[in-house]
Amino acid sequence: MTQPTPAAPAWGVHLKLLGMTALWGASYPWAKAVTQAMPILTAATLRFFLAALALLLWLHHLRRLRALLALNRRQWAAMALAALCGIAVYTASFMYGVQRIPAGKAAVLFSLSPVLTLLSAAWLFGERLNARIVAGMALAVAGSAVVIAQGNPLALLRGGIGTGELLIGLCVFCWTAYTLIGRRALGGMDALTTTVCTLLLGALMLLPFALAFEGVSAWGALWHAPGRVWLALLCLVFGSTVLAYVWYFEGIRVLGAGTAAGYLTFEPVFGVLFAALWLHEALHWSLVAGGSVAFAGMVLMYLGRRALTTGRGRSAASPRQ
Repeated sequence: MTQPTPAAPAWGVHLKLLGMTALWGASYPWAKAVTQAMPILTAATLRFFLAALALLLWLHHLRRLRALLALNRRQWAAMALAALCGIAVYTASFMYGVQRIPAGKAAVLFSLSPVLTLLSAAWLFGERLNARIVAGMALAVAGSAVVIAQGNPLALLRGGIGTGELLIGLCVFCWTAYTLIGRRALGGMDALTTTVCTLLLGALMLLPFALAFEGVSAWGALWHAPGRVWLALLCLVFGSTVLAYVWYFEGIRVLGAGTAAGYLTFEPVFGVLFAALWLHEALHWSLVAGGSVAFAGMVLMYLGRRALTTGRGRSAASPRQ
């Protein structure tokens, strides 16, 4: 990958990062479509096996397959732990969560992930916070609370949080753990190689549970799903998993991790938009209002992180869903 020059500006990379965010936002309605017609764990296992295969072919194209042989036991153990949190448990809770609540709502609730990640990193690793980050956290939490309670905060005090919301909350904790593991234990490893390994390990972890809870017959049931559902699954594999990662890595290399990660602030917006377009979900006023507040908080957190990292150079990044 070559660095952009004045004759070759980086606008193409920015467009790819915007496309990456759109693909990750679209993963919510796509996943909901899959869960409505396919065995959940079996479909998730197939998704990650296909994604790992595609990225293995990508590594082969880059002539970097030998990097897998150079990994030591500590690195494999760290990737196994990352796969458990960020692929296996995360995906199971994500798929079951979007089955129970609107996909747009799930996308907004997941905006709590950077809040928990920043707080955990400050506590565990001593990372600095500033007023913008703290204010952004408060806005993100407030916006998500409006969405969870559908505009009625008293519902939170009356046990108004259902199973779907709790499962997406588990997603937030799993992704935070995945990010922190990646920051602590996988530093210095090639991002693409790490992603291939964690996807493959995660698929292998999901496989026995898919067989135990859904049976071998579930694999045959996949083929009876409508074409629209297969399209959603393939979009998850090659769009939200493979293509989005490749574009993300290119953005990190050309623009730096901070700038590339900043595009994630648009993910809830795309999640709500695609849920309305793909699944025809109604845009409840609390979803629009709370999502807007949460989005403003995420932008404020990004500006705060950017202010802290200015002049420090590029930092390492953890892979995404």
